[in-house]
Amino acid sequence: MTAPITRRSADRTSPIRLFRTWWNNLSRPQQWLALIPLVVLIYLIPLINPPLLTTEPGTNFPISMANAARFALAALGLNIVVGQAGLLDLGYVGFFAVGAYVAAMFTSRDSMLHHVPYLWTLPMAMVITAFFGVLLGTPTLRLRGDYLAIVTLGFGEIVRLLATIITPLKGQVGLQEVGHPPGNTPSGQPIFAASNGLPWYWLIVTVIILILLIVGNLERSRVGRAWVAIREDEDVAQIMGVPAFTFKLWAFAIGAAIGGLSGALFAGQIGFVNNQGFNVPTSMLFVAAVILGGSGNKVGVLLGAFLVSYIPDRFTLRDEWKYVIFGATLILLMIFRSQGLLGARQRLLAYGRQAYRSLIGRGEQLSSDSPFGAAPAEGPVQ
Repeated sequence: MTAPITRRSADRTSPIRLFRTWWNNLSRPQQWLALIPLVVLIYLIPLINPPLLTTEPGTNFPISMANAARFALAALGLNIVVGQAGLLDLGYVGFFAVGAYVAAMFTSRDSMLHHVPYLWTLPMAMVITAFFGVLLGTPTLRLRGDYLAIVTLGFGEIVRLLATIITPLKGQVGLQEVGHPPGNTPSGQPIFAASNGLPWYWLIVTVIILILLIVGNLERSRVGRAWVAIREDEDVAQIMGVPAFTFKLWAFAIGAAIGGLSGALFAGQIGFVNNQGFNVPTSMLFVAAVILGGSGNKVGVLLGAFLVSYIPDRFTLRDEWKYVIFGATLILLMIFRSQGLLGARQRLLAYGRQAYRSLIGRGEQLSSDSPFGAAPAEGPVQ
């Protein structure tokens, strides 16, 4: 009996466990204050260009970080669908493509539509892709599991094929000179040029922070609790009065809107959109980012998306090996961290944490021991 108790006692005093306990004992404003240095560091990473992280000389480091941030934004939207509501969406790249084409069609010189400022296209892309999410979800969300996955995969391919067939979308030729946010340097060059990844990185990180705040509030609301109930057991959720179809449709629409926003940022950053970047492998990479980081965990998904985007850029100079390294890394992580880098834990939602602290006198319990029971003895059992 000595070994298990000793092991459990050591686990309680591990640095990670102590940090989690300290973190969960903080109020939400205190957590926000504690995160300020980390946020500042994230903003400064492209300027610091750490030697261990740099992707140069193969890939410009600020551009690589901007690509990773944009990928993380898309994965954050997919996490609402897959991680929160438990819906397997394999065609998420379709929403990404719709957002990119919305930005291109309203700003590119090759488009016949009325042109608007680029920043206007960001909310437009969200609204239009949310509409497509509702349009796809209304007839299909009564399906589950593999059947839903096949339908969404077909949607992604339909969007790519329509971009090829519909003449104004210009297929493989694409739409050039897509707009970007305003502003010029003293030399007259655009601040948000395709070759300057730093302002794009700062813009996308700011958007991610805003989306995290919105999604976090959703998770702690009635909507988030309904998503968790549907993910765990949809039939039981319906029996308990949760309108499963309505909340699944909300998840699809919100996830699509974030995917469309990411696509619009992609179009502005690259300055060119055609039908070649919206294929099935790209959609699978979005899903891989969510699974790798930890489905249902926002921070884990951001970390997983960073790795999925960063690793190929990091080994650009070893072009023949970079995807071998990338694939081997994913396999090893899935073997040793099958739940993801930061797997989702069942947490108290809404005001549960405050109620727990008032009742028990300490923060959310992280071990499997009952908080009401006496602490187990630390010494050997006779």
